[in-house]
Amino acid sequence: MAASTYIFDSDRDKVRLIQVTDSHLFKDEKGELLGINTLASFEQVLSEILDSGYEYDLVLATGDLVQDSSDEGYHRFCRSIRKLEKTVFWIPGNHDFQPKMFDILNRSNGNIEPKKHILAGKHWQILMLDSQVFGVPHGQLGQYQIDWLEAKLRDYPDRYALIVLHHHVISTNSAWLDQHNLRNMQEFANTLSPFRHVKGILCGHIHQQVDDQWKGYQIMATPSTCIQFKPDSNAFSLDLLQPGWREIELHNEGTITTRVRRIQKASFLPNTHEEGY
Repeated sequence: MAASTYIFDSDRDKVRLIQVTDSHLFKDEKGELLGINTLASFEQVLSEILDSGYEYDLVLATGDLVQDSSDEGYHRFCRSIRKLEKTVFWIPGNHDFQPKMFDILNRSNGNIEPKKHILAGKHWQILMLDSQVFGVPHGQLGQYQIDWLEAKLRDYPDRYALIVLHHHVISTNSAWLDQHNLRNMQEFANTLSPFRHVKGILCGHIHQQVDDQWKGYQIMATPSTCIQFKPDSNAFSLDLLQPGWREIELHNEGTITTRVRRIQKASFLPNTHEEGY
């Protein structure tokens, strides 16, 4: 087995995941994004995950972990996520500074795992893709990522696949947000199309819930752990929905069941007069 692969052994009839995304932490523990203290909202999400009683196996953190490229922000993420006491896999988002992110997260003494290929149970593989284009908000999968994706799908034809990336591939019906999508989505689709065992695509980035279909794949996007973007809004607009996370169950027969949960024991309200960030 390749050293770049993480193996999660399980004899159960499903593998259970938690997704957290877009925490946008700062150097300053009091740092706010559009009126919300992102560390406080992140900690609240983690606390309510623990209180929920949901028995998850693995955690996926899908980018924009830190807003200001600070060492302190990444160290705070590592310290906070440790309380979940499960292995955490991560990918960068458009706001992340990869050299610092890789260095700090890969040296973490906690539960953070750098591998991007996960053999989950006996029937699934999870592929964590890097869609960041440095310095711009939109995404693109480089040739290495495309080739790696194709190779893993080819090498494991008997495993169902969940594909994970930061950027979204279907329209949010919000013009300002959709210009920041995955730019080479057709190339992505062409890469996936020969492999009938691809079942789902999971992302963050858009700070809202999406559960939909795209070219036969189950599409899931998940609320941020801080601010929420209002759906179906051509101009930048914030939502008053609360921060959240996603639960995902990968069943042995190839189906995915999932639900989004939002915090119930606190309230975080953004500054709705802001026009962007």
